[in-house]
Parts: sequence; C-alpha cells; structure tokens
Amino acid sequence: MTDSCVIYARTLLENITDTLMQNNLFTGIDCTKQSVELHMETNTPFVCAPKEPTCSGMAKSEFDQDSCLKSIGKDLQYYYKFLAAQPDPDTLLSRTVLFSLKELMENCFTWSLSADLASRKASDKLSTYDERLSLCKVLKGFQVRTITINRVIGYMNSGEHTK
Repeated sequence: MTDSCVIYARTLLENITDTLMQNNLFTGIDCTKQSVELHMETNTPFVCAPKEPTCSGMAKSEFDQDSCLKSIGKDLQYYYKFLAAQPDPDTLLSRTVLFSLKELMENCFTWSLSADLASRKASDKLSTYDERLSLCKVLKGFQVRTITINRVIGYMNSGEHTK
C-alpha cells in the first residue's frame, strides 16, 4: 500500500460522507435515522484485523495481507456494482463516490476492476422512494466498511504488519 492509496481511500470516505448529507439524493428520507446495511459476504473486519489486536477481544496472531486485500477487493466490487446500478439523474454518485471508488480500485486494487465493472454507467431515470431508501442504507454500510478499509490501508502503509 502506497501513500497514494491512503489518499484515494480517504477521498472515498470523504465523498461517501458528503453524499450521505445530500438532501436532494434522499428526498423525503432522513438518512441519518436509517439503519446500516452492510455487505456480509466478506469478512473484512476480521480478516484484516492487525496482529495481536487488543480492542476486539479476538485472539489473532498473524495478519494475512493477501486474504485481507482479497476481501477488501470483493467489498469494493460489490459496492461498485450496487452503486453503478442506482438511478443517478444528477450524476451525484458518478461524480463523487463512483469516481473515487474507481480511482481506488484502478490504482490500488487493479485486479478487482474487471471489464464489466469499468463499463457500467448509472441510470439517468428518477429513483423511487424504495430505491433511495435502499441507497441510503447501503451507502451508510459502505461508509462503515470504508472506515475499516482506511484503517487497514493505513496499517499496511505504515509497515506495522511486517514487524
């Protein structure tokens, strides 16, 4: 993980956070009061836990960088597919979250950006209430997962995992 990967990941987190504050994207929904919907098919928080974590209560002696990177890549693929399929008439998602997510994938997780992902384009149609509600919940989950990803990338960039 390079310094630029740390910056790409931080930019992604900032863009997700800013997008969650956009009232026009979530018209009629108080997104701050909605539940979080996490992608549960990966185990990124556990797989990417640092050596001998003290706060999680789990005993883990080794950090498996390859498993961690694969899990993060799967998370990024999932969220890219989901977000790219969302209605985006104002191109708010495309210009911010999807753009920074694609940059992170292209520069730090190149194997995770397959050809079908690279060519996806969000729909210009207006979204329904249920679609906006789902987007809110998933985006909140992506924000939580991106916090984990930021911490892991910072951990790997620091070199602590090799000591």
